[in-house]
Amino acid sequence: MPRTAKQHRKTAETDIQIELNVDGSGQSTIDTGVPFFDHMLTLFTKHGLFDLNVKVVGDVDVDYHHTVEDTGIVLGQCFREALGNKAGIVRYGFFLLPMDETLAEVAMDLSGRPFLSYHAPEKMEAIGGRAGVFSYQLVEEFLRAFSSALLCTLHVEIKRGRDSHHMAEAIFKGLARALDAATLHDPRVVGIPSTKDVL
Repeated sequence: MPRTAKQHRKTAETDIQIELNVDGSGQSTIDTGVPFFDHMLTLFTKHGLFDLNVKVVGDVDVDYHHTVEDTGIVLGQCFREALGNKAGIVRYGFFLLPMDETLAEVAMDLSGRPFLSYHAPEKMEAIGGRAGVFSYQLVEEFLRAFSSALLCTLHVEIKRGRDSHHMAEAIFKGLARALDAATLHDPRVVGIPSTKDVL
């Protein structure tokens, strides 16, 4: 069965439509109204080999917070829907991602329990220039929203790093590779990969 999902979520702050194919080839059409965030979701798609269409209309005249957080919610819901009862999947995924001077560690468990452990340098410079300034703090907000909606345990740590852009990019690429690994089908797994028989 194809592992696909389509979600539409509209609030007073954002209007978000996402289409996802977990077993894709890395194709994407991304338009969130936030250029740097578009870049992060595009490379997330490419390195996770997911197919992803994202269209967001948000209150970016206020700031980017609602757009980034709410996109994380809807994207997490899409993965949760597409994976169904998670029968036959690996369940766990982890990746150590180098990006120049940065080294990001991402580990996840599609456990059915939402939890985020995030360790990264604080008070980092914002990212961007003419295209719009993207607060580095928004990376954590996205991860929290995504993990809560997907109901996964997610650990993210910057082992080394100085550049805000590199750290954000390493995290999104590492998340993509870890999620790809966790969602793979393992022919040795019979049913739900849990002694509880539910995830």
